[in-house]
Amino acid sequence: MNADCYENKMTDSRENRDQQQPDDDLSIPRAALNKMIKELLPNIRVANDARELILNCCTEFIHLVSSEANEICVKQNKKTISPDHIVEALESLGFGAYKNEAKAVLKEAKAIAAKKRRGSSRLENLGIPEEELLRQQQELFEKARQEQALLDQQQWMQMQQALQQQQQQQQQQQQPDDNDDYS
Repeated sequence: MNADCYENKMTDSRENRDQQQPDDDLSIPRAALNKMIKELLPNIRVANDARELILNCCTEFIHLVSSEANEICVKQNKKTISPDHIVEALESLGFGAYKNEAKAVLKEAKAIAAKKRRGSSRLENLGIPEEELLRQQQELFEKARQEQALLDQQQWMQMQQALQQQQQQQQQQQQPDDNDDYS
């Protein structure tokens, strides 16, 4: 793809975006961008205006690729942009050199998603039937209720003892001493 065609696509994408939404709504979170910069360039300081430029370039690149992928998707009479549409968009925009890296990232993302799905089904991997797990849960609940009832009973008894002691002390203070002789 030649530079003129690429420039026209960028201009067209900016004009379409400006008609759809203001630029402020289309941005990568600054914290995420700063984290990426820090990870990629740990020992290099990057000026704020350079960070802003990187942010704008990233946003523009994402918009350009997603717009091209959308056009490819529409031409194929599809309603959902697939990873294949993104890879084809990279190729048609002249970024074919990134195809392999994009495919590797996709493969890694799929592996992470699969790992998360496996992690969420740990109960299924225990080999214990759901009925048994439910029974064990009910036992734990009952044990917790009994422990709480015992604790409540102990606290009530302590309060009763403290009240009795307080009443005894008050009675002793109100009774006159037998040793006092008023005669």
